[in-house]
Amino acid sequence: MLKLIDILKERGFVDQRTHEKALDQYLEAGQVTCYIGFDPTASSLHVGSLVPIMSLAHMQRYGHRPIALIGGGTGLVGDPSGKTEMRQLLTPDMVDKNAMGIKKQLSRFIDFSDNKALMLNNADWLTKLEYIPFLRDFGRHFSVNRMIKAESYKMRLESEEGLNFIEFNYMLLQAYDFLEIYDRYGCKLQMGGSDQWGNIVAGVDLIRRIRQETVFGITFPLITTSSGAKMGKTAEGAVWLDPDRTLPYNYYQYWVNTDDRDVARFMALFTFLPMDEIKALEKLSGADLNSAKVVLAFETTRIAHGKEAAVNAYNDAKSQFGTQVVPKDIMPSSSIHRNGGVLPALEIEAAGSVDSTPHSNIEIDRLKEGIPAFKLYHIVGLSKSGSEARRLIEQGGAYVNGQRIESFDYLLTDRDIVDMEILLRAGKKRYHKIKILKNKS
Repeated sequence: MLKLIDILKERGFVDQRTHEKALDQYLEAGQVTCYIGFDPTASSLHVGSLVPIMSLAHMQRYGHRPIALIGGGTGLVGDPSGKTEMRQLLTPDMVDKNAMGIKKQLSRFIDFSDNKALMLNNADWLTKLEYIPFLRDFGRHFSVNRMIKAESYKMRLESEEGLNFIEFNYMLLQAYDFLEIYDRYGCKLQMGGSDQWGNIVAGVDLIRRIRQETVFGITFPLITTSSGAKMGKTAEGAVWLDPDRTLPYNYYQYWVNTDDRDVARFMALFTFLPMDEIKALEKLSGADLNSAKVVLAFETTRIAHGKEAAVNAYNDAKSQFGTQVVPKDIMPSSSIHRNGGVLPALEIEAAGSVDSTPHSNIEIDRLKEGIPAFKLYHIVGLSKSGSEARRLIEQGGAYVNGQRIESFDYLLTDRDIVDMEILLRAGKKRYHKIKILKNKS
């Protein structure tokens, strides 16, 4: 039977780790407590945060206790890691609001009931520190020479803006977090992205100096697509885990559009499906590989938003694109498979009552006068501007109810209504539904 660390490595989670042999023994000796910090710069995490989230979920599945640490204190300072300019400083109210949103999303992946996992906020201890005692007790253990060699500081030191003094304190504060969580919860493992290696090692070293104890660190590789793009970035912006920011349908479509070269890798990282089935994907091509993308989209949407949302997105995609039935021999462990690989009609009918296609409401009187198609495409967000919408129409990429718009000055009117709806399409994959409202009497 594979060890947990081998499973994490096999699925692509491990970049670097401290004390490799001792860490392996520690993970196999019994239940451990581990933590990852999450920056509360927004009320939602995005797809770029999925690697750390999924790693905590795997830890919990193997009987360990994960801690999600919200950086309420460090968020008031700003992490310089991976940035060429200073981050926007947050207020305590902003941090509290963002932390609530983040916990709601994490609860889809991690079970916080009965102390099976903990969510902490480092503002609880960092905002109570006294500056001079902190410098005397902990600051003396940090070498400035070593600190400025860390990748998290290098980029900023070489940038035009330079490194602000408040940010220079960040490594000390994150190291102190590790000490605090070790003291309070017996946590001996911190994990994080590869850009956090210097900060994690600083915490490992601080606990060794202060408590004479060996603790551990694991970092994850920076995940990019095979085309070199950053995970979770699209032409429309970030792909958020908050369904109000990125609709489950659009979330599903993001994964369906995965590059062929990334399907097996992303299946290993972003689903819980078994590796023997995932390895078999490397031999697929054509329609079978497209079926695997459907499974990837369904499973990632199910984990992030629940099964009903995943079935809705699958059903809507099927009605719009004619999505093929996934053969039963492709990823047979996936919950998309029922009755030979087809989602049950009753299940689709029940869940499909909620339309996950992006939509807007318009009163019927507005359409009687007519609305220029290019203006409506801009209004509903299918283009960034009216001129971009005109170009889309002129290039033959705009459709109304499946029919190509031939002229940029085409007027949408009540004659375009079908079953009290108008379906707009931009390109091959982006849809928006106009739902027609009866006039207010």
